[in-house]
Amino acid sequence: MEDEPATPGPDLLLRTLAEFRYELRRFLHFSECAALDAGLQPQQHQLLLQVAGAPQDTAVTISYAAERLGLKHNSAVELVDRSEREGLLERGVDADDKRRAILRVTHRGKLVLGRLAGDHAKELNELAPRLTKALKHISFNTHRSSHTHRANCAVVR
Repeated sequence: MEDEPATPGPDLLLRTLAEFRYELRRFLHFSECAALDAGLQPQQHQLLLQVAGAPQDTAVTISYAAERLGLKHNSAVELVDRSEREGLLERGVDADDKRRAILRVTHRGKLVLGRLAGDHAKELNELAPRLTKALKHISFNTHRSSHTHRANCAVVR
């Protein structure tokens, strides 16, 4: 995206939003391809990332994973089951509530996730300047706007 003067009007904002969305989509495509190359389905990669990256005091349950991934509970169960069968995750009993299972990434899962994290960090380093530039343009133009719209949308599965 070329440097453009910050002129009033929706055209610049629309171009900036389009560029930002394009860069995000490129990153998501990269991420999906990297997961597949590592032998994971993209949703498995996202699941491992959310389990491994959860705050330390968080009970990482299937409900937690479903929320973080934007999935229905039963879809998250199927994803966890598949990942467990493939040796990427394991379930343990929650010491505080025996009815809940706590998810943990296995050694194998950590190895795959570590390789993917390095690749993703490199890609984000290259992408960061373009995303930052677009965010600055968006921030500038939306602060000038008198109102914003937020859409309520259903989670796509």
